[in-house]
Amino acid sequence: MSPSPDYPELNPDAVLARLNFDLPPERIAQTGAEPRDTSRLMLVGETITHHVFRDLPGLLRPGDLLVTNESRVIPARVLARKPLDAHGRGGGVVEVMLLREEERDVWSAYLKPARRAGNVLFLGEHRAEVVGVLDDGARLLKFEHDITPHLDDIGRLPLPPYIDAGDSDDVWRERYQTVYAGTPGSVAAPTAGLHFTPELLARLGRMGVERAHVTLHVGAGTFKPITGPVGEHVMHAERYSVSAVTADAINRARAEGRRVVAVGTTTVRTLESAWDGVQVQPGEGDTRIFITPGTPVHVPDVLITNLHLPGSTLLLLVAAFAGEERIRAAYAAALADGYRFYSLGDAMLLENARG
Repeated sequence: MSPSPDYPELNPDAVLARLNFDLPPERIAQTGAEPRDTSRLMLVGETITHHVFRDLPGLLRPGDLLVTNESRVIPARVLARKPLDAHGRGGGVVEVMLLREEERDVWSAYLKPARRAGNVLFLGEHRAEVVGVLDDGARLLKFEHDITPHLDDIGRLPLPPYIDAGDSDDVWRERYQTVYAGTPGSVAAPTAGLHFTPELLARLGRMGVERAHVTLHVGAGTFKPITGPVGEHVMHAERYSVSAVTADAINRARAEGRRVVAVGTTTVRTLESAWDGVQVQPGEGDTRIFITPGTPVHVPDVLITNLHLPGSTLLLLVAAFAGEERIRAAYAAALADGYRFYSLGDAMLLENARG
């Protein structure tokens, strides 16, 4: 992205300040569109046009490669209890937010109230001991066995804090997953994918849009706003995987001059983490990649994404991808035209500013 005459400064702190906006609370979507593909879709390129998400086949091209993040959200929020003492006292409740499995049967987790190393908790009937504390305050919980198969019974989906989840978790078990979710591991949905339906994916396939998927397990850091200088913001590590089949599909599309369409910022971060300077490499690992204005985005040509929080790392990513001026214009249009924001809201289709 090259500086414009109006906004020559690419300093991320200055960009973030210029992208700040006030959002009325009623514009934060509390429910997703039904059907999913009836959400609104703003096409942002040299001009801005307004559509419905199910119009997507008319906005993509035969030969485009649609790359999705197939990670599945786990029921990571669990109400645990403390053990009773010798006199039958205690047994208070501790809210556990599981983050990820760091090693076999050892999970990082936020605990409220916090517990010290050596403390024991019971998640349902499953015993865990606090065996360490991480730099960000998360605790390490050592389980006696694999806890993952039991989370459906003892946990709830970890919805974003700005969504009023209500008392029932049942509706969210389906609605806060993409229709193509596969590998369990995320504690937040890759929400740009929530707009797709099986029927829409079938229509895209019939018109010649190819599909591939990556995996990035979204961490709790996706909710973390930037509260200080951008250069001091610490991204949480997130685990990603790119298969040989997906890497080959992406590299072939690029070599043949076909567009790579990333569904969601998590897909962008995965592809850029797997980029070796020439092509996408298969493999897996942890990424802390932080894409800010001035950082070239090499792999995707088009990005499907939701409307993000002011002061967020995601807002900087889309500004790096599409250019600050386009994002300023797009968000002004969204605010003026009644678009719904955040995880369950409407979507944008952004063209990469590199052309």
